[in-house]
Amino acid sequence: MQAETVSQNTSVFGEVVNRSLGELINLYPDGWRWLVEMAGGQSWLLIICLLLMITFMIDFVFRSSIGLLNRILKKKHYVFFKTISVSSVSPVSFYIWFSGGIIALVAVLSHFAIFTDLIPHISALKAMIGIISMAWFAMRWVGQMEDYLFHLQEEDKKWDAITIEALGKVFRLTVFIITGLVILSAMGVNLTGLIAFGGMGGIAVGFAAKDILGNVLGGLMLYWDKPFAVGDWIRSADKEIEGTVESIGWRMTVVRTFDKRPLYIPNGTFSQIAIENPSRMTHRRIRETIGVRYGDVDKVAGITDAIRKMMQDHPEIASDQTLIVNFNVYNQSTLDILIYGFTHTTDWVTFHKVKEDVLLKIAQIVADKGAEMAFPTRTLYVEDSVQISQTEQR
Repeated sequence: MQAETVSQNTSVFGEVVNRSLGELINLYPDGWRWLVEMAGGQSWLLIICLLLMITFMIDFVFRSSIGLLNRILKKKHYVFFKTISVSSVSPVSFYIWFSGGIIALVAVLSHFAIFTDLIPHISALKAMIGIISMAWFAMRWVGQMEDYLFHLQEEDKKWDAITIEALGKVFRLTVFIITGLVILSAMGVNLTGLIAFGGMGGIAVGFAAKDILGNVLGGLMLYWDKPFAVGDWIRSADKEIEGTVESIGWRMTVVRTFDKRPLYIPNGTFSQIAIENPSRMTHRRIRETIGVRYGDVDKVAGITDAIRKMMQDHPEIASDQTLIVNFNVYNQSTLDILIYGFTHTTDWVTFHKVKEDVLLKIAQIVADKGAEMAFPTRTLYVEDSVQISQTEQR
């Protein structure tokens, strides 16, 4: 077989095939004829094998180069650039093999002169797969960047995890929309008419799906305003909502209550209710009323001074916050002393340990001053003029 004939038969493979396969045949015409004879004259089978071998070599060289590049970037600590190279491996390798398969398929169709009218559509499919591979790469790169930024967030608190997650979702949605529009354009769809139709249809869909749109917009507001984050303890007086935030999605937020029940709350709800976020408190408050007996009224001043001094010196009580220890109320059976202060810790369990220590020390102070904690009592006064007589019954 002459080299010109082979080049003519393989012209459908495009410029890449002419530069690789065609030149290879021209360089070794005797070897080519020998291979054709060995294959029983089935030149198309040899061409397919050579194409697949070339595809394998291209993919092997690409993967080896990317592996070497990744090792260099890791050694140099160029993590950002490594995210690009790592993200490109699977999409590019897929496109290489898909292109090789498309070229081999076109070779078979051309050799047997069957379904040749499908060749332009197959070429269009190849271009479409190229677009999808680019979108795949973009999606993988966003995932790699999220992992990279989450790692930075652990070391530098200026990177906010909620913002990173929100930007990742917005970027993925943008890639999805752009890819869809490009594919539709490649398929010959009139985007101008589609956009015009979408504008009118969007109004109808907007009315029909206003709740869904409200929840999606509510999710965006949660991402940007950040009233709470995953892991925060939140509660609302307007709704029976209290628990730990497990996830914040586009449409709903999952809150795990303290009895371990999940609450699935539409994001639009948060734009209509007040949300309290105790997880962001700076201190926890101790507010207690201690009652002593009316008989110990002369010892109250000493008790309040001692308690105030104890709380001022306590290592777990915040001295830079409001601290009140004063005799407050003449109650029915007690002289009430108000104890008001704030702890350094915001942890729920640790707070109760601190509060227990404070209350026990207060009890010890009252005892040391010779006073007693009061409890409800009544005193019965009997007039001297009242006489109780007993009548003997015989």
